Amino acid sequence: MTLLKKRLPCLITAVLVISFFLTLSACTDASHYDKRETITIVSTTTMLTDLAKQIGGDKVTVFGLMGSGVDPHQYRASAGDITKMNSADMVIYSGLHLEGKMGDVISAQEGSGKKVICAADGITEDSLIKNNDIPDPHIWFDVSLWKEAAKTVEKGLEELDAENKDYYAERLESYIEDLAELDSYVREKSAEVPEDKRVLITAHDAFGYFGRAYGFEVKGLQGISTVSEAGTADVSRLADFIAENRIKAVFVESSLPVKNIEALIEAVKARNFETNLGGFLYSDSIGDEKNGTDTYISAFKHNIDTIAEELK
Repeated sequence: MTLLKKRLPCLITAVLVISFFLTLSACTDASHYDKRETITIVSTTTMLTDLAKQIGGDKVTVFGLMGSGVDPHQYRASAGDITKMNSADMVIYSGLHLEGKMGDVISAQEGSGKKVICAADGITEDSLIKNNDIPDPHIWFDVSLWKEAAKTVEKGLEELDAENKDYYAERLESYIEDLAELDSYVREKSAEVPEDKRVLITAHDAFGYFGRAYGFEVKGLQGISTVSEAGTADVSRLADFIAENRIKAVFVESSLPVKNIEALIEAVKARNFETNLGGFLYSDSIGDEKNGTDTYISAFKHNIDTIAEELK
């Protein structure tokens, strides 16, 4: 009994401390949701995170699963990611198997009755580039196709939040104008590169839509997905092409390791020609605020500026 009396003040203190933090936590959560009062969106890639913010404005709160420099081909959803998606009002993914290792997770979200948007659904079949009937998922490298993705996201927001449909429509219209300006900028910069120099060599075949839209021949060390590693034969074949055509520069991608491109440069050197590492490009991810490339538009401008400077 004496022991209990001695411990009682400590027990009471412990209970009070726990109660305080539980109350604080509850108040914090409540205020979070009271302040939020927005559509909660979970997006997969950095490009889609930016797109959702551009269209949704202050009516949405966007949580991106993948950060800058993350390869969506290889990305696996964590338990935390699934929790975020389960609690979201809307999930947006790119599609065309870009998030190939998230297929089951995305299917589960679609089967839950939640609003799930596939950005590529707005792209017509005849607009897609296909390799052995497999569609190239890198649609954002043709600005005209990204406009269609923007329309798809805006339509989904209108359906989910009809009360603010005029707001979303106005933001879409403004963003389409920004994309038209971007498209003009990319064409102007592309024109600075002589036609016979417009050969873009990258770490993986992510720039097919860019090449088709803006007049570049594009070759990647790896295929349209990074799941399969480049082999010795791939390096040898591309090194032959670079040496024979005297390509000035090759480019690494921010979401992929530089080692494969460095091996390619060495293989070219062994063929008595030197090509340069022309800098890095944003391919399957945009950049970050620190580098001023945290939007789709700023990352695309970085890419075309880098390409034009190195190849012209």
